[in-house]
Amino acid sequence: MIGIELFSGAGGMATGAKQAGIKICIAVENDAYAAQTYMKNHQDTTVVIEDIENVAEFKFNKKNEQVVLFGGPPCQGYSYSNRKTRNSKNPKNWLFKEFLRCAKLTMPDWIIMENVPGLKRMDNGFFLKTICDDLHKLGYTPNVKILNAVDFGVPQKRERLFIVASKSGIVFEFPEGNFINTPITVKDAISDLPTLVNGSMEDVLLYKTKAISKYAKLLRGGSKRVKQNYVSKNSDLVIERYRYIKQGNNWKDIPIELMANYKDFSRCHSSIYRRLNENEPAVIISNYRKSMIIHPTENRGLSVREAARLQSFPDDYEFVGSLDQKQQQVGNAVPPLLAKAIFTQLKNYCV
Repeated sequence: MIGIELFSGAGGMATGAKQAGIKICIAVENDAYAAQTYMKNHQDTTVVIEDIENVAEFKFNKKNEQVVLFGGPPCQGYSYSNRKTRNSKNPKNWLFKEFLRCAKLTMPDWIIMENVPGLKRMDNGFFLKTICDDLHKLGYTPNVKILNAVDFGVPQKRERLFIVASKSGIVFEFPEGNFINTPITVKDAISDLPTLVNGSMEDVLLYKTKAISKYAKLLRGGSKRVKQNYVSKNSDLVIERYRYIKQGNNWKDIPIELMANYKDFSRCHSSIYRRLNENEPAVIISNYRKSMIIHPTENRGLSVREAARLQSFPDDYEFVGSLDQKQQQVGNAVPPLLAKAIFTQLKNYCV
């Protein structure tokens, strides 16, 4: 099966697709650093660094294989946390039309569109209905479901909405997770990674211990050393706040006198200053730097590699750009193991 990816980002969805045996021939991404990350880790794919509106054709050799067009149009406008632009007036919320234009250009056998769960309710379901109606008009049969990454072996409670559509009239049956009752924990995911300090910029280090879980062993692969142990440098005040927060808790553990620079700290979001509980899956690892997500046992933020582990990226996956850009790329990605489950199920229809 051949894959074409739109809005590809740093390649989280592509990593899962490749793990499922999909050959990705073309990827389109307009962010230069995310595209460079994609190219570095998916060297067999032609990466087009361009706004999707400017892409007029897709040249690839189909042979006798089925084709899947996949990707996630920018989702910030659909997110529950983005109340200002969760409406039809935000032009970014209409980029799915470009996705569908590309579908019309390529007419693939399958289409997979990924987004945040907020798409389902936004404008009383207007956007989701419009997408499905447009797919029907193109001759596709769509099915929709919200999946939680934690159910598919990702150590993170992160829901994503998937639309899977067939050109052959097939109603895609979504996979069932194998980890619903036995989730992977933060400890399973990162406890073998090096001990670090606030502001660490170490690139290559030895693992702290042998892999203590099947999950860690899976992501380590054959790696002997671990790369990209980069941590944002927080102020002394922020580090002092960290010291008061227990595992699983947030800013509410911080003494009032240490929150004096906030106009009204009582209005802080529950995810702010959240220390991960090592015995549970992580909370959503999206903008983990701005949210001040804290390491479970060390008074610092997460390293790029730790966040990548919590997203299920292999340890040999390297991110390109500034520290901020690397962090954003990790946080924006679809967890590869969640994507792998979708693509593995898709291939069952192609035998």
